[in-house]
Order: sequence, then C-alpha cells, then structure tokens
Amino acid sequence: MHEKTRLARALKGIDDECRVDGAQQPVYGAIMSSDSTRSAKAQDSPSGRGRPARRGPIIISRHGRPALNRNLGPRLDWQQYREWWDRYEVSKLDEDQAPPDILRAAISEVDIVLSSTRRRAIETAKWASGREPIQHEVFIEAPLPPPRLKNHKYLPKTWNVLARIAWLVGHSLDGENVAEARQRAKLAAEVLHDAAADGSVYLAAHGWFNRMLRRPLERLGWVCVRDGADGYWSYRVYEYRGKS
Repeated sequence: MHEKTRLARALKGIDDECRVDGAQQPVYGAIMSSDSTRSAKAQDSPSGRGRPARRGPIIISRHGRPALNRNLGPRLDWQQYREWWDRYEVSKLDEDQAPPDILRAAISEVDIVLSSTRRRAIETAKWASGREPIQHEVFIEAPLPPPRLKNHKYLPKTWNVLARIAWLVGHSLDGENVAEARQRAKLAAEVLHDAAADGSVYLAAHGWFNRMLRRPLERLGWVCVRDGADGYWSYRVYEYRGKS
C-alpha cells in the first residue's frame, strides 16, 4: 500500500476511536499535507535524490511550567482538587519562562510538529518550535482521579501523587482507567510511528503519558537514545532501529 494512503487510513481510524467531544477535527489531513511538503523538499535536495528518506527521529517533550501552580495553597479536599484539576487542564503556560535552548536546537529542523489539545501543550509546541502544532486528543495526559479521602486536605502537588497511585491500582472515578489509557498510548505510538515514516517528528505532550508511550514505541522498533526525565520542558529522543 502506498505510504501516504496507509498513513491517512491509520490516522483516520485513530481519529474515529479517540473522538471524545464529538467535535475533534481529523488530524490525518494536516499530517499528510506536511508529509507531502517534506517529501517534495527531499526530492528537490541534491543529497536526497535517489535515496530513501530516513524514518524519524521522534522527539517527545513535556510541556512548560503552567501558570496554575500546584505547589501553592490553599489545601483542598478531594472534591476541590477535582475542580482544581479541571482548571489546570485548561490553563496556559506561565509567561515568565522560555524554552531551553537545548530543546529548541533539538527540534529546529523537524518535519512535523504535534501536540495534545491542551493549551499548555499547544503553547509549548509553539514556543519551542515557532510553528503551529497539529493537535490531537490522543496525546492528552492520563487522568488524575483523587481517592475519596474524607476529612483530608492537601496541596495540589500532594493530591497529584495520591491520585496517580490510586489510578494505577484501578481507581478511575468516572474517567479513563489504566487499561483504556494504555490502549490510547498504543494508538498514539502508532500515530507517531506513521508520522515519522520518512522524516522527523516533535510532540509536545504530558509527563505521565509521555512515559506511557515508551513501551508501545519500543514494540514498533523505536529506541530511546536520550532520556531527559520528566521535568517541565524535558524531552526524550527515539531513533528507529526496526522491529526485532
């Protein structure tokens, strides 16, 4: 099957599976447009004539520091933390920061820029690359449902830890559970794999979900050659080595 046709079908299927609000715009058309542009550039380049395009690398970063600070009070009960998390999910980046030069340099010549649909990820991609990212809900953060602890109040940063632990052992409230998030990570890895079919990709996304991408990417033949951990603006680099 022609590469563009295969990529379009794969991404359209993922759009259908990951449609959350019923208003998700298909991402495959935008990626295919980028794919056509970079293929044309490769053909016009003297060094690209007669040579197969290189797959990847894939560079995945966590977003920058949000304006809503998880370290600040007041202390919240579990229901108040849910409201705080809803505000965090739509919050912007703190304006008193800039992308690290090392990240800017790493992604300066990537062919495709992607992000989740969360504002903090979109702004991260824009600030770091200087380009408008292709957005998709498949890359959003894994949920943080707090355990229903009565008569307990904590800072948001503490609730983040408690909620992640509770989620990992099966607590999900009314949201996405671990198994569903792992399936989504598998789909997200397939998006990245297909988008990087003959070029490089940068994704701005989220701390925990970025971790979840590692195993499904490895199963597709990608190796993490740089692990920048999980801080704000940190990033990992994956190179394609082929399936074993």
